[in-house]
Amino acid sequence: MALLRLRNTKGPNAAEIERKIKRGNALRQGSSWRGSRGLLALLLVVTCGCAAATWLYVTSLDSDITESLARQREIISPEPRVYLVPCSEDYDNYKRYPGCTPQKCGRAVTDSAVTREEAQVLRRLAERALALAGSEGGASILDLHSGALSMGKQFVNIYRYFGDQIRDVFTQEDFQLYRDVRGRIQAIIARTFDLDPTLLYLTKPTF
Repeated sequence: MALLRLRNTKGPNAAEIERKIKRGNALRQGSSWRGSRGLLALLLVVTCGCAAATWLYVTSLDSDITESLARQREIISPEPRVYLVPCSEDYDNYKRYPGCTPQKCGRAVTDSAVTREEAQVLRRLAERALALAGSEGGASILDLHSGALSMGKQFVNIYRYFGDQIRDVFTQEDFQLYRDVRGRIQAIIARTFDLDPTLLYLTKPTF
């Protein structure tokens, strides 16, 4: 049996050549990674630019059709901020009553009608009342002016339904605060829109 002896084909410079090949491969890989990273950065810049341009375009359109009455952090006091709008043409179809039919129309924003403490008391008042009943669907309504309270799918008169038990829910101080706030709001409306406060009446239910 003949034995074949493999001869080492690597010359004395083989190790050096192999190192150069590996170094070249590493350089090519690094160059490829740097190129990919540059392309990714370019795509990111283009995307951000498109997003910024879109946002500016949308906000410019929105500013043409909307106007903020007041921002959340603003405190508007003591005088209200008023934005006048044309009065409804429906007023022309009815008899005009001096001091009651508005001569100017608009929207008014103020923080001086109710204090923070009064708002918290009114909120607790509403929470106590709505805890007695509540609507099965949609909004639950409480109207202290007429006594209307959502109960299931209907309204009940809270004063007749609960009778003397209502004293455990509302105090005289609660009712007095409600009357004070209501009168204050009516006075602000009358003063702002040049109306007679004695001729302003509440609708029912009063929201």
